[in-house]
Amino acid sequence: MELNTIQIILVVIVAFLAGMGGILDEFHFHQPVIACTLIGLVTGNLLPCLILGGTLQMIALGWANIGAAVAPDAALASVASAVILVLGGQGKAGVSSAIAIAVPLAVAGLLLTIICRTIATAFVHFMDAAAEKGDMFKVEMWHLIAVCMQGVRIALPVVLILIIGEGPVKTLLNSMPAWLSDGLAIGGGMVVAVGYAMVINMMATREVWPFFAIGFVLATVSQITLIGLGTIGVALALIYLALSKQGGNGSGASASNIGDPVGDIIDDF
Repeated sequence: MELNTIQIILVVIVAFLAGMGGILDEFHFHQPVIACTLIGLVTGNLLPCLILGGTLQMIALGWANIGAAVAPDAALASVASAVILVLGGQGKAGVSSAIAIAVPLAVAGLLLTIICRTIATAFVHFMDAAAEKGDMFKVEMWHLIAVCMQGVRIALPVVLILIIGEGPVKTLLNSMPAWLSDGLAIGGGMVVAVGYAMVINMMATREVWPFFAIGFVLATVSQITLIGLGTIGVALALIYLALSKQGGNGSGASASNIGDPVGDIIDDF
């Protein structure tokens, strides 16, 4: 499929926002379900990209930066695989191929973000020097440059994909040395395990475990669609909120009285 000039510009903008979102974690443009959907929206391939984003989101649920450990790059995996899906012109039939290419893209993106974070350490020294002189303009300038560099980290590969097409990109990823791809994949897998452990640790309360178990059981029922699962999840969340407001003594105690950190977080919002 050929993209016109306006579509190409919009794709690059989405890629730039996804790159910054992967660092800022504020608007979550880097999340697959958002990034792929936006790519599909601006290119006129909403349904295939939405399916791709939803599938990749399930894979990337455990991808989280933990301390100095960097997770596989969901931003590049999402945007680049969606662009490759659109350029392939296969529609929903090409989703499986796009998913297969997303994993090595995530590994390649992990290498790129490590390089950018290493470069960003020099910017920190520049900001320290400006702060000592009281020059807040330069401090803010280097902050913006560092964030924009992360956006360019995603936008530039996407531009290359748009220029050279999907074939050479697949060849380049396949030529990546095994020791590099395997090592990054192992490191990324450890981050995923720790990310899931942190989520489960936050949910490990006697009030939440029943809902956790119900979710696993419902996920095995293949007849339930993603919309159906989402509806059930919202309903269970509303039931949980109603029960947590009642508390253990039925006197309207808050969630903090039953030792539930999830309830405390929800109440804070």
